[in-house]
Amino acid sequence: MSRDRGKNQGGKGRSVEGRTSGRGLKTRVKTAGRRSVSSVRWLERQLNDPYVAEAKKRGYRSRAAFKLIHLDEKFHFLKPGARIVDLGAAPGGWAQIAAEKVLKGGKGKIIGIDLLPVEPVPGVKIIALDFMDESAPRRLKEMLAGPADIVLSDMAASATGHAPTDHLKIMALAEAALEFARDVLATGGTFVAKVLQGGATQNLLAQLKQDFTSVRHVKPAASRKDSAEIYVVAQGFRGSGQNAER
Repeated sequence: MSRDRGKNQGGKGRSVEGRTSGRGLKTRVKTAGRRSVSSVRWLERQLNDPYVAEAKKRGYRSRAAFKLIHLDEKFHFLKPGARIVDLGAAPGGWAQIAAEKVLKGGKGKIIGIDLLPVEPVPGVKIIALDFMDESAPRRLKEMLAGPADIVLSDMAASATGHAPTDHLKIMALAEAALEFARDVLATGGTFVAKVLQGGATQNLLAQLKQDFTSVRHVKPAASRKDSAEIYVVAQGFRGSGQNAER
């Protein structure tokens, strides 16, 4: 359930967050030894992605950090002092951005979970555990010790190569994340989740519209054009009756 890891740069001086990156030349990789054609294509894409070099330059753990940056620039939900749960936290890029934005003056709280172990992020507590394990919600609630302002889910299941199956798997994760969010969000809270474009997405959006005053979906600039991933951003949680307003 981890996010994509970093990539390198290339292209014709494309801009990342208002800055020009790239050498103006496209890096090509030769097929050598046991390297397959698919491996070569993946490596070339890595080497020619401007967000990879920028992530490395800024010390972010993956290019996915820019997805959260773009979402926050559009919807402004990462506020100083916020309490956040990060689902699918590895390798820690989203936790880094959240920490920069919300951990101010000793206020704010960020907890995360992932199947994979995550190198420590200053100010953030992350456990290595499958979110779909029945003990996970309880563990997270104990760590949170109160309502959350934001639940982030960048979880992704291992791809099978069969598009309908992969779609259903990631939607199951998004729905599980929503169920958890309903249980921990404070009134007015925000839920952000990665999904794949497809019919089942409409079912999730319908559920979200019952619980939130604003529901939008967007493809961040840092999300690859050939990827079917989009993000739903639901704001203004109406409350479950269990969580008090903060």
